[in-house]
Amino acid sequence: VQLQASGGGFVQAGGSLRISCAPSGSTFSINAIGWYRQTPGKQRELVASINHDIGTVYGDSMKGRFIISRDSAKNTVTLQMNSLKPEDTAVYFCAASSQYGDTHYYTKAHAYDDWGQGTLVTVSS
Repeated sequence: VQLQASGGGFVQAGGSLRISCAPSGSTFSINAIGWYRQTPGKQRELVASINHDIGTVYGDSMKGRFIISRDSAKNTVTLQMNSLKPEDTAVYFCAASSQYGDTHYYTKAHAYDDWGQGTLVTVSS
C-alpha cells in the first residue's frame, strides 16, 4: 500500500487546517489508517486513527480539537485540525495497517505496515 499525505502548510495559532491521506495499491487489505506526527529529536506520536469498524482514537492532546474521518467514495482519510497550537508543529505521517485488532491496538506504531512520506504542518504563535 502506498500512502500520499497532502494539505499541510502554515497557519496561525488558533486556526484550522485539513490534511488528507490517499492510499493506493492493495487498499482492500487496509483495516485501519492512522495519523502520527514527529518533530526533531522526539518519538513519533499518535495523532488519531480510524479502523474497519469506524472506531476512532485520538492522542491525549488532540482530543476535542482534531477529527479524523473517512470518505469511502474518495478513498481518503481526512484529519481536520482545529484550535491549532504552536506545539502542533510537526511532520504528519499517515500509515496503513493490514492487521486486525480493536481500537486500542491501532494506537501502537507497530500496528502499521506502510507509512507515507509525511506533510509538514507549521503553526505560528
